[in-house]
Amino acid sequence: MAEAKTENWWDALPAPRAKCSEMTADELMKCFDDMDLTNDPRSFLLIDVRRNDWEGGTIKASLNLPAQSFYQSRKILLDLCDRASIKQVIFYCGSSSGRGPRCANWMQDYVEDVSKFGRNSNLKILILKGGIKGWVKEFEGSMMDGFEEKYWEQFK
Repeated sequence: MAEAKTENWWDALPAPRAKCSEMTADELMKCFDDMDLTNDPRSFLLIDVRRNDWEGGTIKASLNLPAQSFYQSRKILLDLCDRASIKQVIFYCGSSSGRGPRCANWMQDYVEDVSKFGRNSNLKILILKGGIKGWVKEFEGSMMDGFEEKYWEQFK
């Protein structure tokens, strides 16, 4: 008897066309530092696309939009970013090797698609290289909300 093929959650959605660039943890920390030094309004948004594995904390002030339901949220996210003068959206997941890049690329696809109809957005979409695991490896609990040191010991 043949086993039933289990589908991935993303199989019902279009494959992303875009290939977004990465931002390193050091570059993101510089964004936080620059914001503190200049007292400028925040010009970037962090999107944590983890769902069930949203443990151990999250990078400071990240918005949690699970990858499994993200695709349907692209329009409202673009609207919010445009209204808030957000210039960069940085996506991440555990290691930024699956969900984070997929959601970032879907968002970039959407930005490009709506530009064909006259809606121009200067929004830059990026992927946090190494995801939250890379962030914790580089900075431990710095600039994190809900950091749980014990949780991260398993990755050392």
